[in-house]
Amino acid sequence: MKGVIPLVTITESAASQIKEMMAAEEEENLYLRVGVQGGGCSGLSYGMGFDSEKKDNDTSFDQHGIGVIVDPDSAKILQGVTIDYKQNMMGGGFTIDNPNAIASCGCGSSFKTATNAGTPEEC
Repeated sequence: MKGVIPLVTITESAASQIKEMMAAEEEENLYLRVGVQGGGCSGLSYGMGFDSEKKDNDTSFDQHGIGVIVDPDSAKILQGVTIDYKQNMMGGGFTIDNPNAIASCGCGSSFKTATNAGTPEEC
């Protein structure tokens, strides 16, 4: 489907790191759950983790051989997000580029959108 923006895009670098982490879990049939919850200094915070259960109302899709699940509330906020993994002299870490974010904190893990300010906390 041409012109459709994927819900979440996982780069090859991020997929490689996620697969290594999944293998270390020593559990079969894991999904990568990507979500958003209230909190952080800008109001919303990203969350990523492994889940063995997919709920009926989750959006699910496959990228680079990884089963990804997103809850319906998070899906509204994560449309068009890119998850990458970058390595530098200080180590490595996941980065999230969210075109929906209108403000974010210095650490880059807290943000707000035009339609959802979340629940900001003290930094």
